[in-house]
Amino acid sequence: MGGAGIMARRIEVTGAGGVRLAAWEFGDPPKSGPDPAPAAPGVLLLHGLMGRAAHWAPTARWLSGRHRAVALDQRGHGQSEKPPPAALTREAYVDDAEAALEQLGLAPAVLIGHAMGALTAWQLAARRPDLVRALIICDMRASALGAASQREWAAWFRSWPLPFATLADVRKWFGEDDPWVERPNPARGAFYAEVMTETPDGWRPVFDPEQMLRSRETWVHDAHWEELAQVRCPTLVVRGLDGELGRAEAQEMVRVLPRGAYAEVADAGHLVHHDQPEAWRAAIEPFLEGVRAP
Repeated sequence: MGGAGIMARRIEVTGAGGVRLAAWEFGDPPKSGPDPAPAAPGVLLLHGLMGRAAHWAPTARWLSGRHRAVALDQRGHGQSEKPPPAALTREAYVDDAEAALEQLGLAPAVLIGHAMGALTAWQLAARRPDLVRALIICDMRASALGAASQREWAAWFRSWPLPFATLADVRKWFGEDDPWVERPNPARGAFYAEVMTETPDGWRPVFDPEQMLRSRETWVHDAHWEELAQVRCPTLVVRGLDGELGRAEAQEMVRVLPRGAYAEVADAGHLVHHDQPEAWRAAIEPFLEGVRAP
């Protein structure tokens, strides 16, 4: 498991089409004493494109005091199976999350998703309201991003100076030298260092960039407002002030959601929970308190 000193328990999940998925628990499940409090809902954490379950480790550990929190390596990511590109559909990602909730016995759960993982979470909440008690959407837009955005991503992947000689080079490039970085961001460098693996010629991503583009291709051309409006459970929309989700769009998402709420995190970009972990936890804690079992 990536990340220095991260202790985690791996749980096997069978996703759509038999794809093998790795789910991870980063903390001990809450213990019930002789007079236990009512059980808090289970939590499933879904990372974004190129991410991995380990990116949620600090959040999952914090949650594990009150909830059973499990993070999923989604198909094509982390230590889960990398199926053929044709199997990287939106439907498959949503089916995988549904399978994880059912096989892990977490439902009805709180879903916490970042970016693409947030889209997966709200698509599942719209389709299977019986499985989802509440939802936290972190820095994901509901509007279509479009073809130009996809071309920019393809060019960005080509710009990576692969292979990297050392992990320090990974941290420096993604944290400082990448043209997409406006100012030095060590948290971003650390994020990408966690998705690299050592190969005979140097450090390369654990994922296939072409597969990431294919996964993205399945949702960037569409708007997702209609599914958002079908989410019936309490939903918190969280954005970093310097993230990809603008304030006006975030507030429109809250308006469209039948039970929407809004939070923002200062001095945070797209990787909100990495950039400002304490402020991220402070933003979601009141919402989680409100959805605990009565």
